[in-house]
Amino acid sequence: MTMNWDKTTQEKFRVLLDKIPVFLRAIAEEKVSKRAETIAQKENHPEITEKDLVDAFFAETPFGFHGPMKSDMEELGINYVQYGYEK
Repeated sequence: MTMNWDKTTQEKFRVLLDKIPVFLRAIAEEKVSKRAETIAQKENHPEITEKDLVDAFFAETPFGFHGPMKSDMEELGINYVQYGYEK
């Protein structure tokens, strides 16, 4: 079952994906979207939220790439620290 996304969260997901190198983008899109959906279902969210997206990106992005990912999130106004991640 495919879940609906919060509209703003989906737009942020698209922008974050555009910052990922082209050769990794399709894989990242599939892995992060599936993980976000799993997290949202587990948390009983009616749709995928920004927190689900952040949790999915941190879970699916190799640690060595967390720095650039955090910068990209900050540019988009995503405060990942409020979701329990370190700056």
